[in-house]
Amino acid sequence: MIVALLLAAQVSYVHAGKLVDPQAGKVLSDQLIRIEGEKITAVTPWKAPPKDGPVTDWSKLTVLPGLIDMHTHLVDQEQTENIAEPLLTTAAYQSFIAADHARKTLMAGFTSVRDVGTWRAFGDVALRDAINNGLVPGPRMSVAGAYITIPGGGGEVTGIAADVGIPAEMRVGVVEDAADAHRKAANILAHKADFLKLIATGAVLTVGTEPGQLELSEDEIRAAVEEAAKRGTYATAHAHGANGMKVAMRAGVRSIEHGSLMDDEAIAMMKAKGVYLVADIYDGDWIDAYGKAHGWPAETLRKNYETTEAQREGFRKAVKVGVKIAYGTDAGVYPHGLNGRQLPYMVKYGMTPMQAIQSATTVAAELMSKTGQVGCDAAGCYADLIAVPGDPLADVSVLTRVPKVMKGGAVVKDQ
Repeated sequence: MIVALLLAAQVSYVHAGKLVDPQAGKVLSDQLIRIEGEKITAVTPWKAPPKDGPVTDWSKLTVLPGLIDMHTHLVDQEQTENIAEPLLTTAAYQSFIAADHARKTLMAGFTSVRDVGTWRAFGDVALRDAINNGLVPGPRMSVAGAYITIPGGGGEVTGIAADVGIPAEMRVGVVEDAADAHRKAANILAHKADFLKLIATGAVLTVGTEPGQLELSEDEIRAAVEEAAKRGTYATAHAHGANGMKVAMRAGVRSIEHGSLMDDEAIAMMKAKGVYLVADIYDGDWIDAYGKAHGWPAETLRKNYETTEAQREGFRKAVKVGVKIAYGTDAGVYPHGLNGRQLPYMVKYGMTPMQAIQSATTVAAELMSKTGQVGCDAAGCYADLIAVPGDPLADVSVLTRVPKVMKGGAVVKDQ
């Protein structure tokens, strides 16, 4: 207890050459960031070196809040051509895979993530807790626990022979009807998930399902939303198809994942209801190139082709009308640690660099109800900071290579 109190009281500083403040949408020059324990206590103009604590010298760099990825899959193996991949490791070994992915994500400058599902239920809960307890390095995590999906739906392990049993821990969120959705959602939240992830439509990467096809009913989605609301949290919906998006929004979800086949009505509905869009507009290029080279299923490549440009066009429209867009990459489809690659795509498809940065900081924090905690660099925020050479507002691609990372006031990467 005494050690903890001493650590909490430790004072340190960062000298920032440029400081991007996404909350205010502005850039400050030559700033001193005061940190006490894990949190920022003041940001003031630099005058002279302080005497009551060490100074991290980032005076020749641009400093930003640590970035946030709202759509990751840290616990599972990265995507391969083998549809049976989730069945090929033990749960124990899977935990080491998860720890490696968490470290790579943190080293990429993403100090917070929302992890939106794992094949083995609650592996993400264990990883979150291990990080929070200092057992392994990684980002701050908000986790879904398991997918809520229909039998054989987009959140199932599919394509396996009919007489091969799928482990029960991989089917924790499979629901038969609305009453079952209530029970399964309550169970997932009782196991300390932070929010719920609903698979409202088929998926690009799940064999035997179609992205535009509705899977969960409005009543089933509403049942899960109601269970989340009882516990002060929310549900998000994987929904590629426009109909699935609208059904999910009518049922009360807080955010839509992917939105690949959104139409004008779905976009207007997001805007009117204040529903967030989390669209992984980088993935299509990776899947097309890497998937073709490594023999991914023809069905997957076909569905990716049908959704990639449609998603980007919908994204451009959503930006134009002012839909709230939070940064999410579907990391795990491509290698973890490359999370920043989507930022230039967001600028290409309609955002300003500041809007892209805000999507990965302030907007993401707002979606998680963590405004003023993460995704910010003002007094009261966690001292989760990154620093890069160059000007990300002139060239946002500098954020794809982050040499300096701080989490909770401690420098965890210094290259």
